[in-house]
Amino acid sequence: MGYIQDARENHVKKKEEEALRSKMKQKALKQCDRYTAKYAECASGRTLSVVWQCRQQAKELNECLHHFTNDSVLEEMKKAYMLKQGGEGSARI
Repeated sequence: MGYIQDARENHVKKKEEEALRSKMKQKALKQCDRYTAKYAECASGRTLSVVWQCRQQAKELNECLHHFTNDSVLEEMKKAYMLKQGGEGSARI
């Protein structure tokens, strides 16, 4: 029963979830800016060789992005959103 209750508390509409995912990705890119710059610098002027020449930079960037874009981060954002919505809804009553 705990799982069902958690699911109900964290349920958001598809459109809202997409907006939260977009916000999460923007935040991640901002947090991982230095890795993005390192990868872009490595990839500059390369075509096919970027795959093996920039492997380390790509790995570092992906690890950073994964740290900020995973299911647990999304669930926390959903909880915060629902709390905010609940707070706004009760203030209107």
